[in-house]
Amino acid sequence: MKYLIVGLGNPGSEYEGTRHNIGFDVVDTIAQRLDGSFETARLGEVSTVRFKGRTLVLLKPSTFMNLSGKAVRYWMDAEKIPLDRTVVVTDDLNLPFGTLRLRAKGSDGGHNGLKDIQAVLQSTKYPRLRFGIGAEFGKGKQVNHVLGSWDDDERGKMEERLTTATDALLNITTAGLARAMNTYNGK
Repeated sequence: MKYLIVGLGNPGSEYEGTRHNIGFDVVDTIAQRLDGSFETARLGEVSTVRFKGRTLVLLKPSTFMNLSGKAVRYWMDAEKIPLDRTVVVTDDLNLPFGTLRLRAKGSDGGHNGLKDIQAVLQSTKYPRLRFGIGAEFGKGKQVNHVLGSWDDDERGKMEERLTTATDALLNITTAGLARAMNTYNGK
């Protein structure tokens, strides 16, 4: 069985370590755990790893966040992976820092990366893992918060949060989405 796990983020060193790139950080953590490495490929960086008999295609789109749909569609088609085994990892302002929320489907919640994926795929019925980045910012400061670096307290908790997010995604591939949701939502 094959899965496509897409971490949303923006390419380029200026975006590394920002809240908006947590999707990239999560798929990097999966690759590290499973001894994978990323290679530059069409529309992104890709790593193919194995986990308990499953093949996981990890994707970090190079199309920038707001145009992620093109890369997701290309790799779904190229790898022949259905929508229900395509999992998108993204940041979420509406969740407290580090809180995880798995869903089988849903709206874009105002997230431009999800909005583009849904427009390209013509569906909201794909699994996603939302990683809370909190909303601790002043009026008119949302962009600075989202594109800003983690604060010291968040950085101190990041390794554990990335481990839990990785566990949740790997659990989807072995136990199924419903069981992973029951185990990891809100953690």
